[in-house]
Amino acid sequence: MLRILLAALLIFAQFAQSNAQKLSTSKPWTYWWWMGSAVTKADITAQLEYFSKSGLGGVHIIPIYGVKGYEKAALPFLGNQWLEVMQHTVSEGKRLGLGVDMTTGTGWPFGGPNVTAVTAAQNMTVVDGKPVVKPTGQKVKRAAPGGEGLVLDPFNADGMSQYLSRFDSAFSKASAKPRAMYNDSYEAYSANWTKDFAKEFQSRRKYDLLGKLPLLNDSTGNAEATLVKIDYHQTLAELLLERYAKPWTDWSRAHGFVTRYQAHGSPGNLLDLYEVADIPETESFGTSRFNIPGLRVDPDYSIDQFGTPNPLAMKFASSAANLSGKKLVSSETGTWLANHFKVSLSQIKPQIDELFTAGINHVFYHGTTYSPEREGFPGWLFYASTNFGKTSHFAEHLPLLNRYVDLCQRLLQNSKPDNDVLVYFPIHDLWATKAKSGGGVHLLEVHHVDRWLLDLPFGKLSERLWKEGYAFDFVSDLQLKKFTVEANGVLNSGNATYKTLLIPSTTYLPEETLKELQRLASAGAKIVFDQKLPATVTGNANHGGRQQAFSEVLTRLSKLKNVKVSMDLHADLAANGVVQEQLAGKGLTFIRKKQGEGIPLYFVANLGNTFSEGWVKVGKGGQFFQSDPLSGVSTFKTRGSKGSEEIFLRLLPGESCFLTTSADGRDAPVVSSSGKHFDIKGEWELAFLNGKPKLPAPAQLTELTSWTALPDSAAYFSGKARYRITFDLPGPAATYANAALDLGDVREVASVKLNGKDLGVAWHIPFILPVGNALKSKGNVLEIEVTNLSANYMRLRDQQQPDWKKFYDINIVDITYKKFDATRWQPMPSGLLGPVKLLY
Repeated sequence: MLRILLAALLIFAQFAQSNAQKLSTSKPWTYWWWMGSAVTKADITAQLEYFSKSGLGGVHIIPIYGVKGYEKAALPFLGNQWLEVMQHTVSEGKRLGLGVDMTTGTGWPFGGPNVTAVTAAQNMTVVDGKPVVKPTGQKVKRAAPGGEGLVLDPFNADGMSQYLSRFDSAFSKASAKPRAMYNDSYEAYSANWTKDFAKEFQSRRKYDLLGKLPLLNDSTGNAEATLVKIDYHQTLAELLLERYAKPWTDWSRAHGFVTRYQAHGSPGNLLDLYEVADIPETESFGTSRFNIPGLRVDPDYSIDQFGTPNPLAMKFASSAANLSGKKLVSSETGTWLANHFKVSLSQIKPQIDELFTAGINHVFYHGTTYSPEREGFPGWLFYASTNFGKTSHFAEHLPLLNRYVDLCQRLLQNSKPDNDVLVYFPIHDLWATKAKSGGGVHLLEVHHVDRWLLDLPFGKLSERLWKEGYAFDFVSDLQLKKFTVEANGVLNSGNATYKTLLIPSTTYLPEETLKELQRLASAGAKIVFDQKLPATVTGNANHGGRQQAFSEVLTRLSKLKNVKVSMDLHADLAANGVVQEQLAGKGLTFIRKKQGEGIPLYFVANLGNTFSEGWVKVGKGGQFFQSDPLSGVSTFKTRGSKGSEEIFLRLLPGESCFLTTSADGRDAPVVSSSGKHFDIKGEWELAFLNGKPKLPAPAQLTELTSWTALPDSAAYFSGKARYRITFDLPGPAATYANAALDLGDVREVASVKLNGKDLGVAWHIPFILPVGNALKSKGNVLEIEVTNLSANYMRLRDQQQPDWKKFYDINIVDITYKKFDATRWQPMPSGLLGPVKLLY
């Protein structure tokens, strides 16, 4: 039973804590910025001990710009002293059970002092039909001392080996090394050429690009111009893969490192690039627009400027991992989730749940900043992060989030993908769309996915599959080559299997890809073309002759019994045995995986407001348990005959659970679902317990409102206050045997005691805790300790002591990238806002 499994995982987690030598990838890790690398061994140890105690599994060192006044303490990147403190970090990490990763450089993207003018990024423009090539002049962004310099040309044949030579020299002297090397998102802006590009183009595309250069500037939609632009992008993509991603990965592995790679933002095929890495990594930047009641969104966050996180973009990383059998898929998590000092744990959880449903299972918080222990609040801060460090207002309660992530990722990492549909990613159509608009190099970034994904037929189809309950992965042209076909027509990558290969409505298709479709179809693979067949073969060389052969082959392929051009996708997928999960139709988001010998495992998140409870058929049927990863409680309630069973699922907006099968489960209800409630009203005693700048006076409240409305500087208070009320039940206590306490709106975390019994901590939406047997008929004493954000105190601190903002480069900016100034903020609601109810 899953309850027993979760209990075992808790015991294992406790054992791992005591056996600190064991590295944990199931616990969340964190980015750790070393500002100016002005670090000391003593402070490193102190912060690593805090990380370990809070339940983190590892850190990722990123040297970054410096701090004013600490110039003499700065350690040049890769110098002897820097290597010494890095080795100290790795050694202390092993003692504490913490892993250590590092960036292969400082700031981003790759570049630095050993990048010469020859190996620096190049830009080509077409002037009077001829190429004009100039350096982009881009330098490493946010570089640390010793890491300054030009950005590397990502297409240069010798550039990566020359760049890595500096690390060869440094690590030849290092006795302790990090677990992984990291490559941040591609941000080599305007880089679109390299010294032998024309030669490589000729060799790969079989014609001379220089004679066709004027077509790169064509914006009329000319057919030949579109083909030339596709060929141009194809060449860039191949060079990026062969000369940048693969050499970096090969070097890392040869030196004993695994690799974490953020391929997004590049002009290449993300699926091929992610697959190169040992740990593909996506990015959750900004805040999603979940329709969860009570979930706040920072009004200053600009969707137009940054976009929102999108699970379809995340699935590029997890798809590459699934196809190639990689256990871990990571994410840069919580970047600009809200403004500084305004992020709550209740805002973080649904973002992580979205990552889990998209196939991510190795969360990296973004992040924490090294800060000397002697520095006062708020310490050193990175300009764009959510602060997960010890000066954060949620530091006391961060272990609760970390425990949740640990338990979820333990199951997600130790299970395998179970997706039915393989969706072909037609990147040539994307390049053609960009070509027809007259644009330059197209960068596939995770921020504005509407610009390259959602507006294409591929994106629209994928969004439909996601919303309608299909489990799927993406596949590239290159990745199709690894597939074989089993006797029943199932596609097998060697690591994952699929029942159907689905080709979106596509115009352009390479002939090499058509040959792969032929091979797979001939072996019995089930292939579905959505609405139409591709029309045009890619490649401008001898296009007319190749187009005729392409059309003939495609026509023959479409006549095979196992190949369909679908006008009714639901029916055709069902005919191929593809399951459409009812969970999505209920408004729930899920990922389906399998454990051991095919035992199904679902992670389900309610990220909307259309479902709370009801009967749901899961997969093809079967008896399922619902297990709460927060409480460890497993419930079992099914109905129906074999093969058509339904589970009664209770999952309120903001909640998440696992579903799995078992033969010997039993009911273990937590909360009654009668829909009845009793409002707890009366006179509340409010006492402030600890915090900054000083403790406001106690208060008596007949209505629950924000404590910022109280006098005595409560509008500036950041800390903890206790609410206390005494109440009687309007009936016998037995009536409330399965009751729960609904706290309503909590700003931001509430620790609850009822009649002296600890009910737990409510730190996420919905703020509901089971009451158990704590109730009595008369004289119930309810005590709720609430901790708020630090934003209100920063309104005062920024008036009185603005000198904490002492960082070079971008210093500290707000979420709009303007100079940070908390003095302009209005007080944020704080405390217990209610209404408080007993649900029974």
